[in-house]
This record gives sequence, C-alpha cells and structure tokens, in this order.
Amino acid sequence: MPRYLPESFADLAESQHGVVARGQATQAGLTRHEITARLRSGRWRPLHSGVYAAFSGRPPREAVLWAAVLRVGHDATLSHQTAAELSGLVDAPASLIHVSVPRQTGSLHVGGIVVHYSSRLPSARHPARTPPQTRIEDTVLDLAQVAGCAEEAVGWGIRACQRRLTKPELLREAMAQRARLRWRGDLAEALTEVREGVHSCLERRYLRNVERAHGLPTGNRQILIVRGTSRAYEDVRYRDYDTCVELDGAAAHPADSRWRDARRDNANAADGIITLRYGWTDVAYRPCAVAAEVARALQRRGWTGTLRRCGPGCTA
Repeated sequence: MPRYLPESFADLAESQHGVVARGQATQAGLTRHEITARLRSGRWRPLHSGVYAAFSGRPPREAVLWAAVLRVGHDATLSHQTAAELSGLVDAPASLIHVSVPRQTGSLHVGGIVVHYSSRLPSARHPARTPPQTRIEDTVLDLAQVAGCAEEAVGWGIRACQRRLTKPELLREAMAQRARLRWRGDLAEALTEVREGVHSCLERRYLRNVERAHGLPTGNRQILIVRGTSRAYEDVRYRDYDTCVELDGAAAHPADSRWRDARRDNANAADGIITLRYGWTDVAYRPCAVAAEVARALQRRGWTGTLRRCGPGCTA
C-alpha cells in the first residue's frame, strides 16, 4: 500500500492546484517505485514528462498552467499571451501556453508550450502571484515587442490602461528599463494620448488622422453623461458646438449594446446635441471625408475655424 504523503508535500501540491513534478516528489522522500505505483493505480496521472496531476478528472486551467511551468523548469514564468490571460488583459486563453525562462544556451521544445528566453526575467516576474507570471507592465511590453505592427503594439498599452490594469506612468517606467524595445516611439506617443483620454486604437486614429491632421478643434474625451439612473461615456464631445462623435469599434460596441447607443443618441438629440458615428473603416480609410463631415457639423454650430489639408492627396 502506498504510504501517506508528507504534509509539506501535500501542501505544495495543493498550492500548485494538485500538480507536482517528479523532482519535487523525490525531494519529499517518495521513491521511484512509489511514484510508479501511484501512476499505475490511477491516483496520479501524467500531464507532461515528469509532471503529474495528483487527482482524477479533467485538470482545470490553473492546473494546466502549473504543469507547463513545472515541465519547462529553469525558473519558468508564464508570460506574453498567457500572462495577459491571468491579468485580465485578454478575455480568452490562447491555444498555446507561453512561458519565459532566463536566457540560456540550447533550446527546449515541448508540445503546446512556447518558450521565450529573457535576461530580464528576475525583475519582470510578479513577486506574489501564482502560478509564476510576469508583471502587467512587462507583459504589455513583451506583447508589444512581438507585435507585427505599431498599431498592434500600441493596442496592448491602450487596452491595459483602459482596463485599469496599469497606468501610463508605470508603463513608461518599465519602458525605461529596456535598452531595446520595438515600437518605442509609437508606444511613448500613445501613452501621452492615453493621458488625454484616448481609450482605443480607433480613438487614437481619430485623434491623429482626423482631428489633429485636419485642424479640427480639440474635443473632450470619455465624457461621463448622467441622466437619471443611467450613466454613459461619450467618446468625443465638442462642448462649444453641441456635437458628439462616437467611434464604434466591434470590441467596444458589441451588437447587444446597439439599443443602448440608440437611446443615448436620442437623448442627446432631445437636448440639442447631434451625434456623428464612425467605424473602423471610416476612420482608417476615409479620414479626410470624416474630417470634412465633422467640420461641416461644427461650422453649422458656430465653429469659425478652417479645415486644413492633411497632405497633397487630401480630399477634405
């Protein structure tokens, strides 16, 4: 009969959501034969080579993540998309588990796990959260580093601040600790715009390519509107001209919120405020036409400025 596990080992297994490594088991005094007996009896079952679930049934997500960390070893820390999942930066887990280890020679290939090498890992690792994972600021910068374009990189920083997971100042401090960082200039500029109220990549495009590029007045951003018990935020409000611009990104404005948006537009109209709505295609591919339309609306309500051409091919 298998003997009882030492209390310290049982506590360790519990802290790791029931997942243990062979090395941890032998350190606790279990022999190779005792480990094999538990596996043969079904009390334990393998999740990776040398990593076991000390329970029956389907392993929960936390156990799967612990198994990846223990399989990789070498001070492994969940990072990139997986750390983003744990911090709430993304809403769904990625198909692959991302793990970072201190930079070293050689490589490790484990099915279902992407291994990254980082010389910054000791300072990037969160001091308290488990399973081991990178801090939110380092998670954002890691994701920005591997982003395929500036807009994708900037989007991670904007989303982290929008979800109140961090602040622009903290991201700037983390950026200063990195000698090399892709899209550094774009990120720095975006963080300045976040402080001005920009909450999405779409809002950033509107600010840069529509408003600033064409000399429109500067709108107020993320204005809280309270009507009775209803609270809502407007993307851009030109207060002096009773004009509101709403930017409908798919993520920020899902289908089930359309009626709520319509009610808000109707309430604005009743108060004498017009609402212009633009989507990603409008702002990304027709910024000059959008600027011209916004300018006409503002001019009808008292704006005396002049629309500016953004470049030689501007159609505004």
